[in-house]
Amino acid sequence: MPIFRIHHITKYEYDRNVKESINEIKIFPFSCNEQETLQHDLIITGQPDMHIYHDYWGNKIGIFNLLAAHKELVIESKLVVRTIYPLQERTEIPSGWEALGKEVSGSLRLMELASAKAVRSQSKIDKIARSILDKKKDAAETVGMCNEYIYNNFEYIKGITNIETTVDEILDKGAGVCQDFAHVMLQILRTMKIPSRYVSGYICPNKNGMRGEGATHAWVEVWLPDQEWVGVDPTNNIWVTNSHIKLAVGRNFNDCTPIKGAFKGPAREKLSVYVSIGYEDGQVFNESNDVKMVPQENLPKEEILDESFASQQQ
Repeated sequence: MPIFRIHHITKYEYDRNVKESINEIKIFPFSCNEQETLQHDLIITGQPDMHIYHDYWGNKIGIFNLLAAHKELVIESKLVVRTIYPLQERTEIPSGWEALGKEVSGSLRLMELASAKAVRSQSKIDKIARSILDKKKDAAETVGMCNEYIYNNFEYIKGITNIETTVDEILDKGAGVCQDFAHVMLQILRTMKIPSRYVSGYICPNKNGMRGEGATHAWVEVWLPDQEWVGVDPTNNIWVTNSHIKLAVGRNFNDCTPIKGAFKGPAREKLSVYVSIGYEDGQVFNESNDVKMVPQENLPKEEILDESFASQQQ
């Protein structure tokens, strides 16, 4: 049961004063049996009052409004968490299709998460699903094959996609990062009527050198009979391990956006994100990057401007 210390800083810098910056954050560790929060501190510019609530998916959410004029907004999260994932291989536990169908039909939420949205390239998704789907294999084995398919057929390349890239575009490119692989996997699994949800969080570095480690990460959880929600990481072709820390879940990235908000003022902004992960033995891994923003031309003088505080998950 490893313990990790995670330091996550999101920093916005503006070229002039802004005000009334209202923000929604989903950077609280998700409450579940697989992890235990030992300590969590939030340090925010101006230390504004925060309203806390839980959404439809069970995510803990904070909302705050920084009213005073400011040229910088820093949201700093210091988290100490212990992971407690079971060691048994998921495919060793039977997951029959008939049992899965009964559980889905008895839950509106599972039915929602087992329904694929309409995409232009659905015929490609159908072809992939047919190549994977074999009712002689149980649901867990099928999920594992889908995981392997994405890992083998999509290249891991940073910088060619963004938070608005669609499943159709990812299929055309045949490449992307963890966020993209999660979205493609969700479309395939839901086409096969397997309830699945998007997960945002962190992947902690280990000696195996997993892709996307040391930064915000994304993967998928599937509902399996007698197991409930089980994590699977198509970026690394593995079932989720003690190295995965979960922050939020939902239908897709939009339900799990770590930080988003809007401010009042005609400013241009620069966003930078820093993540540091420390271990019990004192070893520390960190990554920082400047996030490319959408150009804002002809900015109005006094209007509410939307700003995406969410960098793409790697």
